Amino acid sequence: MKLHIGHVEPHAALLRVPPDGRHLYKVMKAEHAMASIASGYLHFNRVDRYVDFHGADPYDGAQLPEDLAANQAMAFASARTWTLADYYDQARERTFACCFSLRNSEHIWREYAQGAERGKIGMIFDFTRLRERLNATLNGARLQLANGEFADQIFSVNYGEIEYIDRTSFRANRELMQNPIIYTFMKEEKYKPENEMRIALSALGIGRFVLRDGSQLIFPDSLQLDFDFRAAIRDGTIAGFEYDRGGDSNWFKTELTKLGITAVGGV
Repeated sequence: MKLHIGHVEPHAALLRVPPDGRHLYKVMKAEHAMASIASGYLHFNRVDRYVDFHGADPYDGAQLPEDLAANQAMAFASARTWTLADYYDQARERTFACCFSLRNSEHIWREYAQGAERGKIGMIFDFTRLRERLNATLNGARLQLANGEFADQIFSVNYGEIEYIDRTSFRANRELMQNPIIYTFMKEEKYKPENEMRIALSALGIGRFVLRDGSQLIFPDSLQLDFDFRAAIRDGTIAGFEYDRGGDSNWFKTELTKLGITAVGGV
């Protein structure tokens, strides 16, 4: 019997998702957007690696300070030196996020994709269709590793709106110990203008993942998930593009045309 390690929306009951048909907005450097379209991928960052750009949250996905003492005090019966806090830290190291906004706001255009050589592009996604497309992609898929090997799909996918809290005082484990996915969808209140909805890919936070040669799988800083932009444009998963006024929209349009993409809303 085949063991399925990665699952589709296993923690949906714990998260708040947008209503069907809601638009999601993603502002990117135009050159990065074109690279994603041309190579066919969505970019996911490891949540404990959001430290190298303006406005990054260094505590993304981390357990809360008020939870820490209780988490450190609880150990596993089969490994008394390994605590619940260790489990949360390891789960964080194996979790990746692709982030969107629920609002096409001035904030996201101002704060995201700074330093773009050809300006910024806004991708507009239909949440329902995006969810269906990614679930179909991940359900039973095989994972290609950096060394060219293929492995069982180890990542579970979840969707949810971010809950904004006061990290210094909020306690999540007051009554029950939390599933680590809860921390993935919490952020400090100062990030509330982002109005973030994210997609999380998370591997099991317990044990080790071992390659055929016996070496341990080291989780990279980012992942590229296969995503067919041409098909997504055709079926309305991508509802359109927007471009900032100071950017080189002609370049973007020309590059789309080279890829055979000529009919899409916005640009």
